[in-house]
Amino acid sequence: MSHLTTKATQSSATATVPQVHLHIGHERRTSGSGGTHEHLHPVKQVVQATIPLAGAAEVEEAVRRAEAARESWRRTAPEVRRDILNRIADLMHANRAELAQMTALDGGTPLFAGERGVDYAVAWCRYYAGWCDKTSGELLSTFDTRGEFSYTMPEPIGIVGIIITWNGPLISLGMKVCAALAAGNCVIVKPAEITPFAPELFARLCTEAGIPDGVLSIIPGTGEAGEAIVRHKKIRKISFTGGPITARRILEACAQEIKPTVMELGGKSASLVFPDCDLQAAAERAAFWTVGCLSGQGCALPTRQIVHADIYDEFVAKLKAVIEGFKVGDPFEPEVMVGPVINKASADRIMGMFERAKRDGAATFLLGGGRCSGALSGGNFIEPTLIVDADPDHEISQVEIFGPAIVVLKFHDEDEAVRIANNSEYGLAAYIQSNDIQRVHRLAERLEAGGVYANGGIQINAHTPFGGIGISGFGKEGGKAGIDEFLHYKTVTVGVGTGVFS
Repeated sequence: MSHLTTKATQSSATATVPQVHLHIGHERRTSGSGGTHEHLHPVKQVVQATIPLAGAAEVEEAVRRAEAARESWRRTAPEVRRDILNRIADLMHANRAELAQMTALDGGTPLFAGERGVDYAVAWCRYYAGWCDKTSGELLSTFDTRGEFSYTMPEPIGIVGIIITWNGPLISLGMKVCAALAAGNCVIVKPAEITPFAPELFARLCTEAGIPDGVLSIIPGTGEAGEAIVRHKKIRKISFTGGPITARRILEACAQEIKPTVMELGGKSASLVFPDCDLQAAAERAAFWTVGCLSGQGCALPTRQIVHADIYDEFVAKLKAVIEGFKVGDPFEPEVMVGPVINKASADRIMGMFERAKRDGAATFLLGGGRCSGALSGGNFIEPTLIVDADPDHEISQVEIFGPAIVVLKFHDEDEAVRIANNSEYGLAAYIQSNDIQRVHRLAERLEAGGVYANGGIQINAHTPFGGIGISGFGKEGGKAGIDEFLHYKTVTVGVGTGVFS
């Protein structure tokens, strides 16, 4: 079933955008106490829509409705929750093209990448649907001669607050919301106000799938709504995707309430490239996952390529050739690999990093390093950028660029490669490109990261835990660990009652 009136189009300028609502349970509101946001599409920087914003009042209403629905949803038969989540997955799959178009309108994500994002969200939703009737406790012997025994009982936390950032909102919704719902929690989501369209359609699909009133609220908003969610005493846990600066503020607020959190905070991930790998494949992966796909706006992308000296020049030449073949432009055009970055502030920040690296002589810009000109000059387009011979201690090698840029560094042996890779406050992902399986296992142990991926790009699968260390955060999304984040395990001990000390 089609939910939108988006036209078959090859242009962002002519696409019809949906009206965005505050989804408080099943109620759709066209205004909120947080005011409005003028959505600028990054291709042309023209206003596409006026977005209603939630404030503290809407958060309070969402909590009130969640409180009313909490006990009923908790006691809903697991197979009923499973079937609802599977219907959500079915509806996302059926609306794959429209959801991809919404991600293109949201932040300039090319359609092919948006479609992959839908597939990820569907996979996560189906995976956690399968957990609804499989969570269980343990029977624990106490080794007590009086006959006592204990067992654990998994229980939902209650009401969970989820705050997601703008890059890949649909993937975050699939990862977080579906796990929390499968565990039996009610959920209040604050998507970023600058990417409201995919969350709007997701909310409609969840209602159509049969989510009961009050169990799920999706309310775009600014910092006021986010702070209200974080500080509300009846919201028992926060799951956040974003940057370390905002995370610190959330953690400070949660500390006042002794409130647990999950933090997914980005990275500056290293990919170690050895002479025994398939060099062409390694170059293609590096280019696709850093410059292409999301225009570099991804948390776990291999943005630091650390390359053995013996193959450094050859790898750089291959990487340059691949990047030069990428088309930059309107994300609705089928051949476009690189779209715009999210907004002018992001483009200005990226250019500031480039300018400081050039000023400091910290790297050579072999490709790009500027804004796109000509027909693309009116949008937030950054040239695909290849940065080589970089100083591993400079900002350009240490801080997320979050744009279509890749940094290449050189190493001579394994120890040096590991030192460079681990020379970062981040610790989300690391990559190894080598056909020596002993080396892969050896380095996987030494690399300081939440996940290590060998001979490929990022593999964030629904059945495997994903999460970082250091300023990349803590907690897990994916696998059994992901649903455990939204459960607590109560211990019940049964005694025989034979005396005062029993």
